[in-house]
Amino acid sequence: MSQAAKQDANEPTRTGLSRGALKRAVLDNLFYVMGRFPEVASASDRYSAVAYTVRDRLLERWIRTARYYKERNSRTVCYLSAEYLPGPHLLNNMLNLGITRTAGEVARELGADLAEIRETEEEPGLGNGGLGRLAACYMDSLATLQIPAIGYGIRYEFGIFDQVIVDGWQVEKGDTWLRNGNPWEIPRPKLTFPVGFGGRAEHYTDKHGVIRRRWLPDLMVNGVAYDTPIMGYGVTNGNLLRLWKSEAPESFNFQAFNVGDYYGAVHAKIEAETLSKVLYPNDEPVAGKELRLKQQYFFVSCSLQDMIRLQLRNAGTLDRFHEKYAIQLNDTHPALAIVELMRLLVDEHFMSWEQAWEITRNSCHFTNHTLLPEALETWPVALFERLLPRHLEILYEINRRFLDEVRVHFLNDEERVARMSLIDESDGRKVRMAHLAAVGSRAINGVAELHSSLLKTTIMRDFHDLWPERFHNVTNGVTPRRFMVVSNPPLADLISDTCGHADWIRDMRRLRELEAHADDAGLQGRWREVKTAAKGALSDWLGQHTGFRPDPETLFDVQAKRIHEYKRQHLNLLHIVWLYEHLKQNPNAELTPRTFIFGGKAAPGYFMAKLIIRLIHAIGEVINSDPQVNGFLRVAFMPDFNVKNGQRLYPAADLSEQISLAGKEASGTGNMKFAMNGTLTIGTLDGANIELRDEVGHDNFYLFGMTAEEVQQRQAEGYRPWELYHGDAQLRSAVDLIASGLFSHGDTELFRPITENLIHSDPFMVLADFHAYQERQQEVDRAYRDPNHWTRMSILNTARIGKFSSDRAIAEYAKKIWQIEPAPVELAD
Repeated sequence: MSQAAKQDANEPTRTGLSRGALKRAVLDNLFYVMGRFPEVASASDRYSAVAYTVRDRLLERWIRTARYYKERNSRTVCYLSAEYLPGPHLLNNMLNLGITRTAGEVARELGADLAEIRETEEEPGLGNGGLGRLAACYMDSLATLQIPAIGYGIRYEFGIFDQVIVDGWQVEKGDTWLRNGNPWEIPRPKLTFPVGFGGRAEHYTDKHGVIRRRWLPDLMVNGVAYDTPIMGYGVTNGNLLRLWKSEAPESFNFQAFNVGDYYGAVHAKIEAETLSKVLYPNDEPVAGKELRLKQQYFFVSCSLQDMIRLQLRNAGTLDRFHEKYAIQLNDTHPALAIVELMRLLVDEHFMSWEQAWEITRNSCHFTNHTLLPEALETWPVALFERLLPRHLEILYEINRRFLDEVRVHFLNDEERVARMSLIDESDGRKVRMAHLAAVGSRAINGVAELHSSLLKTTIMRDFHDLWPERFHNVTNGVTPRRFMVVSNPPLADLISDTCGHADWIRDMRRLRELEAHADDAGLQGRWREVKTAAKGALSDWLGQHTGFRPDPETLFDVQAKRIHEYKRQHLNLLHIVWLYEHLKQNPNAELTPRTFIFGGKAAPGYFMAKLIIRLIHAIGEVINSDPQVNGFLRVAFMPDFNVKNGQRLYPAADLSEQISLAGKEASGTGNMKFAMNGTLTIGTLDGANIELRDEVGHDNFYLFGMTAEEVQQRQAEGYRPWELYHGDAQLRSAVDLIASGLFSHGDTELFRPITENLIHSDPFMVLADFHAYQERQQEVDRAYRDPNHWTRMSILNTARIGKFSSDRAIAEYAKKIWQIEPAPVELAD
């Protein structure tokens, strides 16, 4: 036996990274954890055995990191988010450990295929879209940058729904992501915290004769921790994602059962477990609103109790809590943390109000993610009082003191006082969660330069006038590990080969080294081969899952994101309808063959978004079956768009549609993921598009449409879409063709809500931007016919995308917002 073979054989089975150690570990886990031998193991068994093998290696680093942080009492980021969408864990963790290639070899030796094992993995659907994907990227970067962090959230038993398309309509099915278990999580049944609801608050006198307040809830549930290690790339550091599951303090009422009340015997269990049962219930009915508010309070209360437990264990006092923890509120969903921390400090730990407020204000930081007024979270005061009576008292006191400060700062300006109050008195009394987050936070940030600027001049203007020093910008970013290296290995290998190193995976600024090769014919040829292969793989997947297999030689024009009117999928559809009519009238027109691919989910209660999905399919049915045009024009829809499916889509796209109305998108992150993979963008000056265009070069970005200022001006002057409809023959013809029933088997009523809305209301100004969009699409059409020029632009998009790494974003948060330094952990020899 060679020396290398001996060393390989002696490596620890639970922690070794060699091929031999990994092979032994997979077989051991298959036998001892799954209770299977290879000949009878199912695909799920093989996946779990590999996952436990990878997890063992994570745990060594994770536990060492936890010990290191504890010994040094390291300042820690606590990231509070109602959503996390990490996507599949397996390949990402293999990449971070540096064992992807070795694991593939082991799989082949065991008669398996790593790609097939990967497909078996269920994706945790713990979020709706961009907010959850961003939170997952930030957890990845926090570990990679060696910044101590805990991510807190909810362990939803059923995540975001699985999207099934039936007769062109979206149908929602339960996301049973836990049905085969979750090998990445570690249950902590002893780590449990009580959470109350309802009841009343009362005065009492403590043993020192001090009058105090306490809360007497009438319903108690327990939050049980489930931990997932989050490994950094190429480092020893591993951070923690801690999700809370709700349980009843007493799961079974034996007395009720004995008297025949079988439902009553388990009623408490059912009611308690409902809290973490499903992601974001429909909040249109009162019951949905109540459950959503309960969920938000449940997870922030558990998280804060956990932080207090850790601080008391390590320091014995809460006086310097804010020096230990930097709490980041990811949008308004965790804003109740401000009130709950005050309650815990004042009522449970007997601090003075002034000291508790000083700690709270210096602990919390708020990221705003929306400019849409309807998306700014509010809660009816009556509901708030019924569920959280003591918290409403605390909120009123926060508001009283805050408004006194406003009155002193802005003399005789009661209109401003009313605008800034935490209670909206204008249309039924409501608690304004964004205002609470702003008042109780040390720093407030937007997520793109335009978004942060608009925050200061629109929805947060009054707060900026009062505290300009609190406002910051941290433009969003995404991880190149998950959305380049894992999703597009051939491109990652080509980049590393061209640059002569793989350092860009941790420092995306080094992608700039590609620029020197952008005109190299050899690189361009290999770049096109990678893109064509990705398009072929996506085409095969679509063929298997939808029955439609697009031609990889066509231009893949992709719009994949949540279906929402402000994202303007219907602007894209109007252009497709115009192209269809143009081809019908001009059969010999010179057009680049193009496949339009849509993906995204509509909120279950959002009728117009669901109707847009139906229209996408209806237009596709007509165009794809029309032999006169389907050689040039095709329409496809990717069902159940999620992280895993996004990883198929980003590498394959030629053109990325980022066409929201300027001033409506906070940032967007899909724009970044597409551009990283060499996709060109057609887009408006909205969100991070502005910065993306500046980075990749104006000549490599297809800009159209109004600016945010022009949108505001036009709205102020009185926007009249019917004049645009009547004044543009091509636009009118496209709208009329949809209204005619051509795409609905003669039914002129089906899509009337869309066409009537466009003509008479058009809140997101689709008609105003149509002509400019159409013209830029014609430029795209011409540019794609020059493969060398197009490929050069594609290479430059990737080469210049470094700013949009989540590593850069987290480094900015650490410096500007949290004042926290990396804490590198070394792995023992």
